[in-house]
Amino acid sequence: MSNAVPLLTARDRDLARGLVEAHGLAWEEPFDDLVGLFEAGRIVGTAARAGYVLKMFAIADSHQGGPALGELATALVDSGRSAGHDTLFVFTGPSSVQAFEHLRFRLLVVDGPVALLEHGGGLDAYLAANAGLVRPGRNGAVVVNGNPFTRGHLYLVEQASARVDTLYVFVVREDRSVFPFAVRQRLAREATAHLPNVVVLDTSRYAVSAATFPSYFLRRADEAARGQMRIDLRLFGACLAPPFGVRARFVGHEPYCDTTAAYNRAMAEVLPEYGIELVEVARAQADGRFISATHVRDLLGRHDVEAIRPLVPPATWSFLQSPEGLAIAARLGGDRARP
Repeated sequence: MSNAVPLLTARDRDLARGLVEAHGLAWEEPFDDLVGLFEAGRIVGTAARAGYVLKMFAIADSHQGGPALGELATALVDSGRSAGHDTLFVFTGPSSVQAFEHLRFRLLVVDGPVALLEHGGGLDAYLAANAGLVRPGRNGAVVVNGNPFTRGHLYLVEQASARVDTLYVFVVREDRSVFPFAVRQRLAREATAHLPNVVVLDTSRYAVSAATFPSYFLRRADEAARGQMRIDLRLFGACLAPPFGVRARFVGHEPYCDTTAAYNRAMAEVLPEYGIELVEVARAQADGRFISATHVRDLLGRHDVEAIRPLVPPATWSFLQSPEGLAIAARLGGDRARP
């Protein structure tokens, strides 16, 4: 039972924001739930939930070490479960790890001033569900969003698969892209079906997700994003790579996106700590231009269909001709037309 109450009024939110910022934390909107603890009309604790991520835990000095943290966490875990999330994540400082562990959170990784913990058996359930895909040998990994899957992605997979016993293609599960996750994963499987040592699976919440790397979806490369990159990569190195025998991670060189380029640099720093080699592959080109999913989406929004054909594998081309693919093209064209 928690004494934390929902903060619904503008006044209550202002009080919560004041407490959060007084503790040197950033006020991060949006969120689904904001809760607080009051004593004699004074706010003494607050925290928020955005999807499956808990954040902005701030507790007055007078209430540190008491039940306040547990009451805030309990309220948000309950609201998260009611919203359908069986596993929830929290970022906190290393000094707070033990307190969260007492609340049945599990430490996943620590990087400098930031620790990531989860509540629920998500990681164990994910590994158990994919245990049948584990193959022995010196294996590799590629992590792709595939929005949509292009000949550039295919070239990277073909180059990587030739250098390892088994190549795991992890498709980003987070559904924040123009092409839905189910489509992106299906196209990756269909496009790589001719490669017998390639296994396609999803990242769940454990790589490039709203929990591990939310800045990826905002295309930010600031200091906060760099911290998220390192947490994301430590999670991959500590929790995903070992069960699948991954000893090499393959990436395409990045000439366009600052966020992805910064992520590649962070990989070069972090992954060797886990015995994982980073292999950068020169990006495939067409007509003297590097192939990118961004360019494909731009052409799709302009309905320049023939220009797309040499940039995508047959599986993606067929999908783009389907009613679902045409609907995505129409949405892209509509977004482009808006001021």
